Amino acid sequence: MINIHFENTEEFILNKDYFVWFEFIVKNENKKMGSINYIFCDDEYLLEINRTYLNHNYYTDIITFDYVKGNSINGDIYISLPRVHENAKIHKTSNREELDRVLSHGLLHLCGYKDHEEEEKKIMRNKENYYILLFKNSMFHVQHFLDNKQ
Repeated sequence: MINIHFENTEEFILNKDYFVWFEFIVKNENKKMGSINYIFCDDEYLLEINRTYLNHNYYTDIITFDYVKGNSINGDIYISLPRVHENAKIHKTSNREELDRVLSHGLLHLCGYKDHEEEEKKIMRNKENYYILLFKNSMFHVQHFLDNKQ
């Protein structure tokens, strides 16, 4: 089950296709969907999380708390929307593509991928690109439609 929360930021609606995409990522990584909370927030909210729980005193776009039990994916994924928008400008991409990147990034962390070492970062980026490309190419929109017709 995926839950969406908002802290100190405007609320918005994630299209149903995102939830199909999340399920696909988890299943494709040979995991089971547990309980995942995406918490969208502002910079200050995430900075306080970073200071309190990780002893880091800097802004970041995402923090993932892993509560995975065995093969069941569980966790809290905090995303700073101002950081996502800033990173989109820096990387010369759209806000949506950068949001898709962090959404998949947090989920991939819960699936066991790390990004501390250079090789881990490369694997993580390749996975993000793979899943974003599938999502952009509407595979999930078609599959969701077909699943609902049966």
